[in-house]
Amino acid sequence: MDERPDFSIRRMRRDEVDLAIEWAAAEGWNPGLHDAECFHAADPDGFLIAYLGKQAIGCISVVAYDAAFAFLGLYIVRPEFRGRGWGLKLWQAGMRQLENRNVGLDGVIAQQDNYRKSGFHLEYRNIRYMGTGGQPSATGLTGLSEVAFDELLAYDSAIFPVPRESFLRCWVRQPQAAGYARLRNGRLAGYGLIRQCRQGYKIGPLFADDSAIADDLFRMLAAQTAGAAVYLDAPECNAAALELAQRYGMQKVFETARMYTGQAPAVPIERVFGVTTFELG
Repeated sequence: MDERPDFSIRRMRRDEVDLAIEWAAAEGWNPGLHDAECFHAADPDGFLIAYLGKQAIGCISVVAYDAAFAFLGLYIVRPEFRGRGWGLKLWQAGMRQLENRNVGLDGVIAQQDNYRKSGFHLEYRNIRYMGTGGQPSATGLTGLSEVAFDELLAYDSAIFPVPRESFLRCWVRQPQAAGYARLRNGRLAGYGLIRQCRQGYKIGPLFADDSAIADDLFRMLAAQTAGAAVYLDAPECNAAALELAQRYGMQKVFETARMYTGQAPAVPIERVFGVTTFELG
């Protein structure tokens, strides 16, 4: 391991989160155009950056949603600085910041063994599907802007492991995105959002009480893209989510390992048809 007195790790400034997103794009992760703002809103203290002297060389996000649950992502060391042990120091600093929390991550399959060594265990896989937008839109849906935020937060909190008010408020109001909801008997029964990314669009989250509602939401969201590429990250353990992707001719292009350091949160996975984002869960 290289020892350098000018190596340092500190909390990111808001503008440095933009840099982390640029690095993610260079890795081929295809981030959304406005991810940085909402990621930072989730936990302004949850982003670390490593420097050699005045040169930024790596980053990691360690977003603490509350005192018990956190999510790790954006773990990147610039290619020319890899293999010298600085990434490990960055990882260790991030994990120390999340001490005593159950930490989740979506890791590439090749890194599973390394994550196990740090105390993570595999829960299931998430499969990224790619298709083409422009399917005929569904009817009877409600724009997310017409749904009271408190109602949306309550629905989201019943599916995501913990409430994520700051993140969600930013996420559903971001530019170059569209969101829809299904109301059933006056109550929220599903919602989804599609956002523009560096390449095409990603749908996430896609939460619904049943597969018919998820199908309607998917079609309405995909219809917003005028034939552009559309991505959906579906939990492999939700068979209905995989069936939805396959029904519209989407092809598997990538997968991640959803892993936790503690017991997997009691998430109603049958209602998760699309993951919000691999970086924040």
